[in-house]
Amino acid sequence: MIIKGQATVVKHTGSHYMLSALPGWELFPAVLRGKIRLKGSSATNPVAVGDMVDYEAEVEDGGTVTLENPAAVTAVHPRRNYIIRRSTNLSRQSHIIASNLDRAFLVVTLDFPQVKLPFLDRLLVTCEVYNVPAVIILNKCDLYGPEYDQMREAFRDIYEGAGYPVMEVSARTGEGIDRLTSVISGKTLPDGTENEEYDPCRPYVSLFSGVSGVGKSSLIRALDPSLEPRVGDISDAHEQGRHTTTFYEMYKVQSGGFIVDTPGLRGFGLVDLKKEEIATYFPEMLEASQDCRFTPCTHTHEPGCAVKDAVEEGRISYERYSSYLGMLEEEGKYR
Repeated sequence: MIIKGQATVVKHTGSHYMLSALPGWELFPAVLRGKIRLKGSSATNPVAVGDMVDYEAEVEDGGTVTLENPAAVTAVHPRRNYIIRRSTNLSRQSHIIASNLDRAFLVVTLDFPQVKLPFLDRLLVTCEVYNVPAVIILNKCDLYGPEYDQMREAFRDIYEGAGYPVMEVSARTGEGIDRLTSVISGKTLPDGTENEEYDPCRPYVSLFSGVSGVGKSSLIRALDPSLEPRVGDISDAHEQGRHTTTFYEMYKVQSGGFIVDTPGLRGFGLVDLKKEEIATYFPEMLEASQDCRFTPCTHTHEPGCAVKDAVEEGRISYERYSSYLGMLEEEGKYR
């Protein structure tokens, strides 16, 4: 007996997938049909976690799909958004991290590991390019005593000034976890106000991403203690987290919503982005550029550049502007 249906990809490891018809949570295995793999694309994965797919499977009457006889993914539905990154080598390959996301939570820490603003800005630019609303999570806030107050305020000024919500949380003490849980469920917005468009029958999917060691897996466990993502330690030698998550996986949160956990990232190259477009994906620069004397303006050497004026006056942070200049200098290459 042949059964057909639609489901969401909730786990990807190697050439194997797990599917579920969200918002239900009844997982079953699947593999790709060869013709899907061969479609022209620079991405290393034609199917990503979060994708809505068509599938078919042959089962006995009353039976279920099994690991020995998995379903076959026959088609991938168009994505409403996604997060993609370029390989950290100089190849042209790219990798889709996840798709059909309601939010991307970018997890950072002020110290151990120290936040790298250019890396965070790459993630934010990618979210802007592919229409994924971004929220910055400042984790391990219980570790930041008075000596970090100036650094914390400077960080918040940079990114809240650019228009991004910053949520301070601690996976260890639980500070900020209730508020974050409500946002993930879709019931509230990052600013704490009620989400007037909340639909309890709709699956809300959030991505958690960041460099290794910032506590993504520990944070997921704090949000739902029943979940068991792998948790790694910090390497003292390099002050970077060891890679613990080796595949992409979605989790159902008991209090509502779904979370996609990703491997700790050590590099993030931009994909399909022309130099002259980069500034338009810095919201604060896009707003200021309306007053530039020349159009187009690279915001580097032109006279009458409103963006450069805003940087000099402190209305645009020098750190964000520096990240922008770094992206311009790549000339299509990233290492």
